[in-house]
Amino acid sequence: MTDSTTTEYSGSEHFLPENTLLLNAMTEGVYGFDLAGNAVFINPAAEQMTGWKSAELIGRNIHDCHHHSHADGSHYPQHDCPIYRTLHDAIPRQVNEDVFWRKDGSSFPVYYSSTPVYDQQQLVGVIAIFRDVSMQKHTEQSLRQALAQVQALSERLASENQYLLTELQGQQGASGISGNSQPINQLMQQIHLVANTDSTVLICGENGTGKELVARNLHRLSHRKDQPMVSVNCAAFSTALLESELFGHEKGAFTGATARRKGRFELAHNGTLFLDEIAELSLSAQSKLLRVIQEQSFERVGSSETIKVNIRLVAATHHDLAARVEQGLFRMDLYYRLNVFPITVPPLRERREDIPPLVSDLVESMSKKLGKKITKVSAKGLKNLQQYAWPGNVRELQNLIEREMILSQSGHLLFNTLPLVVATPLATSTLTMAQAEAAHIIAVLNASHWRISGPYGAAAMLDMPASTLRSRMKKLAITR
Repeated sequence: MTDSTTTEYSGSEHFLPENTLLLNAMTEGVYGFDLAGNAVFINPAAEQMTGWKSAELIGRNIHDCHHHSHADGSHYPQHDCPIYRTLHDAIPRQVNEDVFWRKDGSSFPVYYSSTPVYDQQQLVGVIAIFRDVSMQKHTEQSLRQALAQVQALSERLASENQYLLTELQGQQGASGISGNSQPINQLMQQIHLVANTDSTVLICGENGTGKELVARNLHRLSHRKDQPMVSVNCAAFSTALLESELFGHEKGAFTGATARRKGRFELAHNGTLFLDEIAELSLSAQSKLLRVIQEQSFERVGSSETIKVNIRLVAATHHDLAARVEQGLFRMDLYYRLNVFPITVPPLRERREDIPPLVSDLVESMSKKLGKKITKVSAKGLKNLQQYAWPGNVRELQNLIEREMILSQSGHLLFNTLPLVVATPLATSTLTMAQAEAAHIIAVLNASHWRISGPYGAAAMLDMPASTLRSRMKKLAITR
C-alpha cells in the first residue's frame, strides 16, 4: 500500500460512525482532509452541489478537481487555498467570496470554513464545510439595484420639491385653505402668529384635514420662503432606511450605497423640514431625531464628520401624542421638543359652513384637471354635502367631487350617490368607533350597489385599496 493510501485511511478513522451519520444529514457540504491534503470524507450534500461522487474524490486532491481557478478563470495555486493553508498552520478560516467548480465545468459562489482536526492534541487533518450562496448573491444584487433606483428617485424628488410646491400653490390660490368659519379663522390666525418665527410647530388633526397644507402655509409665510421645504413621510420608511433618508450616507456605508447622498436634513438647510406622521417613528429613530433637534447637527451614515444645519422643523400627526407618551410608544422629551406651538386642524364636520366655498374651489380646480366645464352644484346636493358626517374630511370631499365630475353628463353636479349619513349629536354619542365605521362603509356600499372594486366601486369612494376594504368588512362582520 502506498503512502498516499495509508494517509487516506489513517485520516478516515477520525470520522466515527456516529459522526458520519450526523455529517451525512447536514445540508451543507462537508469535506474531510488528511495531512497530505487528500480527501478522506465527503458527505452527500457535497456530492449533490459539485456533481463529484465520493468514490471519484476519496484519496485525491480536491483543490485540483474543483477549486483550481478563481471566479474569473485565473489559476488558483494550492498554496493560496485557505483550506490547505489551515493544514500547514492549523489556523481556522472563513471565506465569504469564492467559487467552487462543478464536475460539468460550471461554477457557483460559496461560503466555506476550514477547521483543524486534532487527535490527542496532534493535528490530524482539516474539515471544510461549505454552502451554495447563489440565491443569496442574486437577492443581494437585486436589492442593491432596487435601492439605487429608490435613492436616485428620492434625490430627484427632493431637488424638485420647491418647484412642485410653487406650482401647487399657484393652483390653490394664496393659501389653499378655503372657508370663513370660526375654526378656520382661528387656524389662520395661529398660522400667521407663528409662521415668521423659527419655533417648532406640531400640527395635529384627523386624516384628510389638510395638515400638510398648513405646513406649506407656515413655510410660505415665513422668512425661509425662498429656501426649500423638504417633506418626509415617517411612515413610508423602515427604521433602517429612515436614518439614511434623514441624515444621508457616505459611499460604501452599507450594501448598495454606491455614492454619497445628502439626507433630508441637509437638503432642508436654511429652509423648513416637514416630518409627516411623526408618531410612526420607532423609539430608536426618535432618540436620534431628538439629538439632532437639540444640537442642529448630525453625521451621515458611515461618516464621523459633523454637519451643522439651520432648519425650521414642522411635524404632523393624526395620533394623540400625549396618549402615546403615556403608553410608552413616544418619548416624552421628544414630545415636549415638538410641542412648542401646537396647531389643531379642525375636522370638516366642525366647519360645515365652509363646505360651499370649499366645493366651489375644488370644482374649479378639478375642472382644469379633468378638462370638464362644470358651472353649477344643485341646492339639494349642496345640502346633502353639509349634512354628511365626513369621516374622511376634506380629502374625502375632494375625492367625491372628482368622482361626481367624472360621472356628470351635464354642466352641474347633483351628488345623488352621496351616502346619506347625517351626523347628529345623538348618533355621534351612542355609536362606538367600530359601529360608526361599519355604518359608513355600509352606506358607501349601498351607494355603489355593493360593488367593491373598480373606478366606481366602494373602495374608490372610500379612497382605499379593495383588499383593505374587504379586510375591514370581514373584521366588522359586514355582509350583504
